[in-house]
Amino acid sequence: MVIVGAGPAGVRAAQTLLRYGVRPTVIDEAPLPGGQIYRQGAIARGSARERYGFEWRKARSIHAAGAELAAQADYRPCTAVWNASPGLLDLVREGEIDTLPYTHLLLATGATDRVLPFAGWTLPGVYSLGGAQIALKGQHCLLGPRILFAGSGPLLYLVAYQYARAGGRVQAVLDYGSRASQAKALPALMNQAGTLAKGLYYLGWLRARGIPVFHAARIDAALGAGRVETVRAIVEGAAVEFACDVLAVGHGLRSETQLADLLDCAFDFDDAQRAWLPRRDAEGRSTVAGVYLAGDGAGIAGAAFAELAGERAALAMLTDHGIAVDGARVRALARHQRSLARFRQGLDRAFALPPAEASCGDEVIVCRCEEIRAGALRAAARQYDIDDLNRLKALTRIGMGLCQGRMCQAGAAELLACCREVPLSKIGRLRGQAPVKPLALASLGEAAP
Repeated sequence: MVIVGAGPAGVRAAQTLLRYGVRPTVIDEAPLPGGQIYRQGAIARGSARERYGFEWRKARSIHAAGAELAAQADYRPCTAVWNASPGLLDLVREGEIDTLPYTHLLLATGATDRVLPFAGWTLPGVYSLGGAQIALKGQHCLLGPRILFAGSGPLLYLVAYQYARAGGRVQAVLDYGSRASQAKALPALMNQAGTLAKGLYYLGWLRARGIPVFHAARIDAALGAGRVETVRAIVEGAAVEFACDVLAVGHGLRSETQLADLLDCAFDFDDAQRAWLPRRDAEGRSTVAGVYLAGDGAGIAGAAFAELAGERAALAMLTDHGIAVDGARVRALARHQRSLARFRQGLDRAFALPPAEASCGDEVIVCRCEEIRAGALRAAARQYDIDDLNRLKALTRIGMGLCQGRMCQAGAAELLACCREVPLSKIGRLRGQAPVKPLALASLGEAAP
């Protein structure tokens, strides 16, 4: 049994398998377990409470469980899966190619920032929210000195709070969501009152320290000579400029689904997340026998849900392997998951993802790797009557660069749907291609017979 990913879902899954006497292989790109949410730096500085805030106990629990993997499981850190086929994974570690067979595979691949293009987003000094958090957690440094946070989703307030608490000069927080939509979501959010209280605390803490928070705000452009110096935003219909040295922006998260795609798992379009997600049953089984899904890689639901999903998927793997599991525990996990799912629905209403950023001008770069601008995409879509994202890729090279569409797919899809005046669900998704992560040709050459 193989697990890809050592975040909350992967760690809890591995822990469950070990508890039943099964020694799994755990593959993770990071040097230490914890995933993005509980990322560990190479050198721990400060207390866990300082690094992880309210989540320090959960972080310590995940780290402790992850430490067990090194002693009890076949744990392979700093290792990437660059290709997947039925029964076999292709791996790379420090340039060395390897293969790994499996009978049961759990994909707990996590998520990355969902980035939408706007004028100036490629300027030095513009980071994703996740990138800003990595700098703080993994490298113990503050981007700045003057930093502006913008976008949508609960991560926006969390990272702004973490930076301000660490001494960063946070200029403002620009929230795309409106106060009205967030107020309407409160009944669903009360389903997890403790988590809601944490979010309200972050907001109150920022305001108590004089950090302005704006709602119904979207970025119009990042401006500067050589690097970002000013951000122009539209706040409740009026243009406002903010001076800053760094802009950290994100519009929610996007699931890492390429390995599931390579394995021919069926996908469905999720309206709330505005994305195609691999289909799975309540216990984490995909539509491909022997392949299971858990955590944010199967749909954005948060760290707490990921832990439950990882354990439940591991129990499904054991059941399918003929090993009897604790039925009462399975039912308890299911109840807790349903409760967290209702809370997630409230978050989706409170922090709705922005619609198509089609207002960005034709000169705005959408695909950084291939330097393809919005105008080129619009022109191709109109000239060739393109209503399919893969067709647009074939004619423009959008998504063919090093990131394999991770950074540009969301923006390109929104732009194409708006340009052609069709629902986002109708223009499809970029098909996964190996290698799913950048891979040196020299490594492939050395591995050839």
